[in-house]
Amino acid sequence: MVEELAQADEAVAACVDVSAWPLPEHDLIAALDAAHRLEQRLAAVKLTLIREIDGRGTARAHGASSTAVWLRERLRLTVPAARRLVDLATALDTGHPGIRQALADGTITLDQARVIADTATTVHTTAGTQAADKAISLLTDWATQFDPTHLRRLGTRILDHVAPDLADTAAKAALDAETARAARDRHLTLSEQTDGRLRLTGTLDTETAGLLRAAIDPLTAPSGPDDSRSPGQRRHDALADLCRLTLRTSELPEHGGDPAQIVVTTTYDALTRQLSSGTLDTGLTLTPEAVRRLACDATILPAVLNGAGQVLDVGRQRRLITGPLRRALVLRDRGCAFPGCDRPPRWCDAHHIHHWADGGPTNLANAVLLCGHHHRHLHHSDWTIQLSGDGHPEFIPPAWLDPEQLPRRNHYHRRT
Repeated sequence: MVEELAQADEAVAACVDVSAWPLPEHDLIAALDAAHRLEQRLAAVKLTLIREIDGRGTARAHGASSTAVWLRERLRLTVPAARRLVDLATALDTGHPGIRQALADGTITLDQARVIADTATTVHTTAGTQAADKAISLLTDWATQFDPTHLRRLGTRILDHVAPDLADTAAKAALDAETARAARDRHLTLSEQTDGRLRLTGTLDTETAGLLRAAIDPLTAPSGPDDSRSPGQRRHDALADLCRLTLRTSELPEHGGDPAQIVVTTTYDALTRQLSSGTLDTGLTLTPEAVRRLACDATILPAVLNGAGQVLDVGRQRRLITGPLRRALVLRDRGCAFPGCDRPPRWCDAHHIHHWADGGPTNLANAVLLCGHHHRHLHHSDWTIQLSGDGHPEFIPPAWLDPEQLPRRNHYHRRT
């Protein structure tokens, strides 16, 4: 298969630099149809490979928490997109081979295959295997005429065609299936932009959407007749107010022994002279005005860093060493340090590089931040950790994964 795909890759590469303008119109359209059909066939191959990788447990063997997370790192996908591929690969392999064949034939698209698989699963639950097979056949035929959105709409009444005696239950089954899909596809993505701002994208299920609206709507009203903010700006400010109100409660769970908090790093002289910006523990930058505003209602802790930004000493807010040490780890690691992991500091545990039970000291030089999954993985695998010359953690993979055992670093938390 690898050789065949390499040949296909060479054939496609040969087409990339070929000019399309000399083609007569019928050849131009034929080339577009061929490229589209090839794209769907490759999607079928890709799903087969993903299914095999998922079934073998390759992702966890490589240290990832799931196949979707492994695909994100390997193929540079978003986790929701990767998870949808894993789910579809499983569905086509375990229950709907006819859909996979249609995709392999290039007669349906990947999005249409997902719609047909979702509908077939609903029909199978409601009316059994025979009705599901009829639904697949019918929807595959309809796929030559309708896009995925229209196809999904038609699928809500598919039992009228394949099992009329059960059509009265179709609406409820469709609603239940849509609810399940909403739960599966729910996600919120925080994407850091180059100027330090965050872009929020995501899909909320119906219940969460209702909760958000109930919480945010009272805060979005104009503050007065002179309020010139747009509706979008008012919603932004309402979300900020909601976060401030939440952080002032005592109901949030602790993380790493400390209450939920915002951590801002700046210099004392710059803070008092009102000149310098500050850096959040997530790597984002705040203006001097924002730093001073937060400092009005904050505990200020001293931290001593060397010229390379390595933490040397951290002041104490309480007698326990865990608080200052954890803050030092957050300043250094900025999140789970395992390569490819993007978990933020508040989701991480402090791990002893040289185990405490074996005599390892509890200090910064012997500690690293790890999320729950990678903390467990490190205790049950052959990965090892070392601090590099600049004081940051590096991970040595086992020989079976990388015979050269080249050190790896996490690049998700870099601030520059």
